[in-house]
Amino acid sequence: MRGRDEESGEFLGPSRSQKRREALDVLELAKALVELTPAQLARVPVPEATLPHIEETRRITSNIAHKRQLAFLAKQMRKLDDDELQAMRDALDEKSDASRAEAAALHRVEAWRAKLVDGGDDALSELLDMHPDADRQRLRQLVRNAQDEKKRGKPPRAFRELFRELRGVMLGSGDGDEADALDIDRDDDADE
Repeated sequence: MRGRDEESGEFLGPSRSQKRREALDVLELAKALVELTPAQLARVPVPEATLPHIEETRRITSNIAHKRQLAFLAKQMRKLDDDELQAMRDALDEKSDASRAEAAALHRVEAWRAKLVDGGDDALSELLDMHPDADRQRLRQLVRNAQDEKKRGKPPRAFRELFRELRGVMLGSGDGDEADALDIDRDDDADE
């Protein structure tokens, strides 16, 4: 029981509602950790004692048993220090910020692709002013091919190639990691 301090009359600890809110926050953190891939989880500072509980929760697929195991994981995580929990939350927030930035960059590339296909040479000149190191001939050829595909209703092969070329120009494909992480069309071309 909470009780009151006899001298000051203040409550001695957090209220029951506050404890419940904190427990639900830890449960949400546990859900987020379980949903991560093993590679993503490796980047989060999770204590060694918690990892087996996360793996066990992933392994269980039955709905009720999964919820029960998730609650057990959250109970184990509530025993951790506030600093450890905050470090895990911070790592997850950084991951979501990075993915939002990636998505925004891809949306800019898609917007330029649409602008090039619809606007033609004027839009290409504008892009080349912003990125003078881009391959003018290759971009012009890809834009023309994409426009031709659009007119004829053909599969968007050049349209995808134009996206990859623009991504390399606008986002810089100098370090292979970023280009690989953003390569969403690779599987489509492997089938052709």
